[in-house]
Amino acid sequence: MNNDNQKISALIITYNEMGYIEACINSVSFADEILVVDSYSTDGTYEYLLQHPKVKVVQHPFTNFTLQKTFALSQATYNWILFLDADEIVPAGLKKEIEETVQQESPHAAYWFYRKFMFERKALKFSGWQTDKNYRLFQKDKAKFSDKKIVHETLEVDGTSGILNEKLIHYCYKNYEDYKGKMLKYGQLKAKEDFYREKSFNYFYYFLKPAWKFFNHYILRLGILDGKKGITICYLNALGVLERFRELKRLERKNALAYYLLMP
Repeated sequence: MNNDNQKISALIITYNEMGYIEACINSVSFADEILVVDSYSTDGTYEYLLQHPKVKVVQHPFTNFTLQKTFALSQATYNWILFLDADEIVPAGLKKEIEETVQQESPHAAYWFYRKFMFERKALKFSGWQTDKNYRLFQKDKAKFSDKKIVHETLEVDGTSGILNEKLIHYCYKNYEDYKGKMLKYGQLKAKEDFYREKSFNYFYYFLKPAWKFFNHYILRLGILDGKKGITICYLNALGVLERFRELKRLERKNALAYYLLMP
């Protein structure tokens, strides 16, 4: 049996994740605590989690990913944190590696996980994701989420980092409309991030960056080898970049209008 220093809190944030959350929860059943922060799902996710004997679920309004994950982190009981997205699964090999890692005498403060991306339950081998890695396992007293980003949140680590060998499975693509909605949402949140940093809309980047995103992922990062899946993913990723600039322009117009109306 693990002592408290080796116990794991598995944390997940959710919104309308039925169809994915069940497998995610099952894959982290080895954790000493499973805590889910739900942002008021409407598809039965919250009700499912309430009935799950191994899950503690709380509801909290969603503002952005960083604040939601920071809130989840504040609710964790144990110092070792395994943070997953609801569409991610820990396979058996990775589970064993996690358990061995937290029992080490001198572990790193945090660990990167490489991810295996799934497109409609088939592996996506290229399209820019082949080198993707994220912090997923870390010690709570040695890490925190940076308040400088509100999407694609960044973990600030006080100490050294390691990389686990086994890959996390990520079911990134459910269907076209779901992934499109996700990319548009990310783009809008990135625009807010830019706006708060006082970055200005620029027509040059508006045309260049989405085109570069597609070219980089489809040609340079070999999305072409993923066939039709590669075209779809690379196009929608580029669409997210385009939405970032569209939303930034909308925010600037809204701000300018508000300033004009407030003028004496």
